[in-house]
Amino acid sequence: MNAREVTVVGAGTFDALELGLLQALQLDGRAPLSRIARRLGTSERTVGRRYSRLRTLGLRVVGQPVPARLGMTRWLLRIHCAPDSAGSVAQALARRADTSWISLASGGTEVYCALTPSTPYERDVLLLERLPRTPRLVGVRAHCLLHLFTGVTSTWYADGIPFGPVHKGEGGEDDGSKDEGGVRVPAFGLPEDPEPLALDATDRALLAELAKDGRAGLPELATAISRSPSSIQRHLERLTTEGALGFSVDFAPRHLGYDLMTHLWLRVAPGEVPAVGRALADHPEIAFAAATTGSHNLVASGIFRSSHDLGRYLDHRIGPLPGIQAVETAPILREVKRLTTST
Repeated sequence: MNAREVTVVGAGTFDALELGLLQALQLDGRAPLSRIARRLGTSERTVGRRYSRLRTLGLRVVGQPVPARLGMTRWLLRIHCAPDSAGSVAQALARRADTSWISLASGGTEVYCALTPSTPYERDVLLLERLPRTPRLVGVRAHCLLHLFTGVTSTWYADGIPFGPVHKGEGGEDDGSKDEGGVRVPAFGLPEDPEPLALDATDRALLAELAKDGRAGLPELATAISRSPSSIQRHLERLTTEGALGFSVDFAPRHLGYDLMTHLWLRVAPGEVPAVGRALADHPEIAFAAATTGSHNLVASGIFRSSHDLGRYLDHRIGPLPGIQAVETAPILREVKRLTTST
């Protein structure tokens, strides 16, 4: 796709510049518009106008803590309800601060919910007390996520806008860092099982503010948290480089012509789980992929233009993967909560 080509979908017309902007934000949600403009070969003013237009269509960049790095565990709940109660159950879950990605699937009788409780006590209260007492609830399956193969999840992908090869360091030598979409990503490694990162009051306040707006500027964050901009910068860099903070770009897939979102539950031979998980993470159709407990040991979320595309994906991308024993698909009928905000 070149800069003149356009994509026409339900929300309007998107050209390659806007798709490139979406991709750049997906690579680094806090990338300055000036940097994105340079990489896309246009002016900062033009990128600013396009960014403002996308914002009117619901574009958000949200800062999200990385649960595993903070000693927290993410759960995925599959809640089976009577047909006339799924909506109310989903809305009740959406009001909780520790839930995200709530959707209705399976003919409207199943609620999917990502849960990241801050303490085991809060998890137990929900799973062992509140949900069992909920009227018209048929059953609950709670799956503990063991390993995330994708990064901080996004709800869309914009394909066809290549950013070119990885750039070298300033001196022309490979310095071990990557340049993705004009964004320098420092080369650093974390221990395989690092100790949970301890957070202070400023860290927690910063995470709360970034959950509202991941692109909030340093002066704005400093005012909200009552700290100096230099202090905010230090805390932001620490959370990011330590792998405790990521940024998710929220933009409804339907705006880009992707009208079918689907949960995929895969049963994979145990020795093949890592390879299949990495393969799924490399597929542009997959926004989320993780190893999990339960009878299906891999779960993924895919985004497709149509049921025909889903069928082709299952036949040509999932079918050839090694060790696949079973696949269950559950198309999403309605999203109730995306990230931290109810729809």
